[in-house]
This record gives sequence, C-alpha cells and structure tokens, in this order.
Amino acid sequence: MWTTWDGEHEESFSLTWDNEAWTASGHVGREDVQYIIRLSPLWQVRQFMLFRDLDQPDLWLGTDGHGRWGEMNGAHRPDLDGPIDVALVVTPFTHALPIRRLPLHVGDSAKLSVLAIDVETLGVTTQLVTYVRTGLRSWRVDRGDPAEPTSIELTVDEHGVPLEVLGWFRSHQV
Repeated sequence: MWTTWDGEHEESFSLTWDNEAWTASGHVGREDVQYIIRLSPLWQVRQFMLFRDLDQPDLWLGTDGHGRWGEMNGAHRPDLDGPIDVALVVTPFTHALPIRRLPLHVGDSAKLSVLAIDVETLGVTTQLVTYVRTGLRSWRVDRGDPAEPTSIELTVDEHGVPLEVLGWFRSHQV
C-alpha cells in the first residue's frame, strides 16, 4: 500500500504471478480509479487497463512489446508508437517498470519515451522521461519539457519497487 505524502489518501496494490506473467493491480483512492498492467516475465508491458466508473475498462491498450500500440478492439494507434512503458502520475508503481529493466550504475542515466496516461481525461501522450540512478536504491526522475522539467526523487526496495516518492507517496506494509 502507498499513501499520499499528507496521509489523506491511499492506494491498495497487488502483484501476482500467473500463467508465466506478472499482473499488477492498483486501486487509487484519491482519483477512485483502478489500473491493471499485464507484464512479461522481464517486466515489459503487454496490456494496460484503466477502470474509472464502468465494469469494463475505460481505457484498454495492448502492445507487441516493441513499441507498437493498439486498442484491444484491434485498432492500431500509430500516434502512440514508440514507448514501451506507461506512466501514471497517480501511482508510484509505474516507475518500477523501467527501473527493474535498466542496468544502470550509480550516476548513470537513461532517456525513455513513455505513454503518459491522464486518468481524468483518458488522454494518452508520449513523454520523454530521464531516469538517473543516484544511489544503490535511490533514483531521480526528470520528465516533461526540458524548458520546464519536473523532477522527483524516489527510493526503491531490493526489487526496484518504489517505497517513497519524496513529497508524493510513502509505502506501508499491510
């Protein structure tokens, strides 16, 4: 579980292994949304679903694992092609996806293109994100326009899952 920095809201989260793949599921209280991310054994996104107020997903995207995206009804979305990761600002979990795969040493960085999902509008845009490994279990993430970057600092557990995003989220065990 994570709570917002002020302790007012929480996210319940589970990560399960089934049929030789991972399924990450979170319910974010403040925004009252649920997300499900199906991952390969190597933590590459296969499917992303976002539920707001319907029994069926409000947004359901799939990828071939090589940066080619489409809707689950089969429609290819060439406007989304390129990124292999998704980013949700309402949860710290999506930072774990590239962190687990990036073989960076302390002081190294990597620039990635991610699909940024707006849970309110269901807008999906590509965004450039730079991951900088600042310590054994600490990272800085710079995202957005280079003229007006947004930086966050986070610490992760031994598996690369965020424990704390300074000023945004804190984890606590259940």
